Amino acid sequence: MHDQPTAAELLEVVAEFIRDEAAPQLSGHAAFTARVAANALDIVRRELELSPAADAREHERLCSLLGETGDLETLNRRLCERIARGELGLRSPGLVEHLWSVTLAKLAVDQPGYSTYRRLMAPSPTKEGA
Repeated sequence: MHDQPTAAELLEVVAEFIRDEAAPQLSGHAAFTARVAANALDIVRRELELSPAADAREHERLCSLLGETGDLETLNRRLCERIARGELGLRSPGLVEHLWSVTLAKLAVDQPGYSTYRRLMAPSPTKEGA
């Protein structure tokens, strides 16, 4: 059984405290550093929440793309080696899709407010009356 609050919830509360209560009382470099700290806590929280599933999907794609198994770090190293040797390129089936998926997963953790990311992740408008 997991105790409450979760690590992600604790990080969220501390980030909110820094952002909403502590930082407004500071000025200059200290205020800037407080905002940076709150943002860092937000990134760690999102990484805890999102990375396990994203890593599992990345691992599955890499196994399929490379035709081998291994841990995520090893598979990524092998992917880089194959790209560097010219064995895999933009025309290789599944490579562009894999790289795009990894990029979107990283943005979800690091920069979910990035306007292009938000636009790409927005639900597609449904056709009324279709």
